[in-house]
Amino acid sequence: MSVATETLTCASPAVESRRLHLVPANVRPLPVEQLQGIPLTAHYELGVPTVHRTVVDFANFDHGATAPALRSVETAVAAVQRVSGSVHRGAGHTSRQTTQWFEQARIEVGRFVGAREHDHVVFTRNTTDALRLLAHALPRRTQVFTWDSAHHAAQFAWTGRNVHRLPIPASAQDALDLLTGALATSTADHKLVVITGACNVTGEIWPIAELASIAAEFGARTVLDAAQLAPHHRIDIDELGVDWVALSGHKAYAPYGAGALVGRSNWLDDAQPYLPAGGATRTVTARTVEWNVGPARHEGGTPNAVGAIALAAACATLAKHHEAITAHEQVLYTRLRDGLESIDGVRLVSVLGSDRPNVGVVTFTVDGYDCSLVSQVLSDEYGIAVRDGKFCAHRLCDQVIGGCAVRASIGLATQPHHVDRLINGVRKLLAHGPAMDYVHTEGVGWSAPQDPRDLSEPLPW
Repeated sequence: MSVATETLTCASPAVESRRLHLVPANVRPLPVEQLQGIPLTAHYELGVPTVHRTVVDFANFDHGATAPALRSVETAVAAVQRVSGSVHRGAGHTSRQTTQWFEQARIEVGRFVGAREHDHVVFTRNTTDALRLLAHALPRRTQVFTWDSAHHAAQFAWTGRNVHRLPIPASAQDALDLLTGALATSTADHKLVVITGACNVTGEIWPIAELASIAAEFGARTVLDAAQLAPHHRIDIDELGVDWVALSGHKAYAPYGAGALVGRSNWLDDAQPYLPAGGATRTVTARTVEWNVGPARHEGGTPNAVGAIALAAACATLAKHHEAITAHEQVLYTRLRDGLESIDGVRLVSVLGSDRPNVGVVTFTVDGYDCSLVSQVLSDEYGIAVRDGKFCAHRLCDQVIGGCAVRASIGLATQPHHVDRLINGVRKLLAHGPAMDYVHTEGVGWSAPQDPRDLSEPLPW
């Protein structure tokens, strides 16, 4: 079977093709800045090989997809695994200990988002799962309002004809006006507005409190998609005026398979169980089933205790160091934005306007280069991880960008010299082209046939 390929020739001679095995794991990199009060992540001492036969410390600009575990989270997970037992199932020591930590994790996650006294904290797999849970719990004929700019998870959790899709706003004020106009014409008894906390593509923070206030004026409830917001910005359900918050552990430095839906109890308690199984049941007879109320109603099956406790540990660490983290990220964001903006041939992407507060994301295009090639060159030649594509927000990217882009998302694994390396890498790419010949294979992406690295790694088990 033939495979379509495209070749890009480098501007400078390619390195010789002899294979060189460099093991990236556990290689101590060049010294990096340690900023006071910034928690360390698992990536702190990660070295990665480049095509230049060097090992550099990993420059992570892909926190918006999945963030590395915090060291504090790794410690918590190790503690759980030593005494891991089955939650709410058994009187043995390990079961009781795990159950206690699991329920304390529920309290910690609720505290992290400012949960009200009677709010539920339901553990899920991720934000997508949390939104699907809420969709499952909606009263019949609820009308849902969402924007075409939202992440696909926030667009497609809701099914049926009662979904009102609002166009991509040109500004924060436009978003407020669009919602007001849509709610003013709604005659539905139950309404839900899905609010993006921070744009998945650009990192711009939406006017959450203002949107929630408008929704409340029309008797609508609100759910905040906080997947991108929660790791970077303090959230308080009461202050924002939202009814539910959905978040993911894997974006909040706890990539162990847990997320949460936090918010009002009545729709959740009135709904049929999301996962009808053991743990969700109170009593079962030959003729009847009585379901639990509260979070257990929707947490059928043995829960992911490790993931829930990891998420709680991350929440505790992020809350403790909030001010230092915010300062760290904003300094790096400004440095990166200004540096990339100064390069001829680089275009920064904005939806609501460049004056909006941002969680540390700079999305850009490079004239004359496919976005996935830019990403590959930065990885191969500079040890930099960015994201390329349409970021699970195809409608936004097609309308605002006209295709794909490169996203650099800052986090706790990002340091000042990483920012400088990324800026210099993009500048050199535009000035001199890539250091190697790259070939594009349909369905695979870009690669350099003369790459000297052996990137194969043994399985971790």
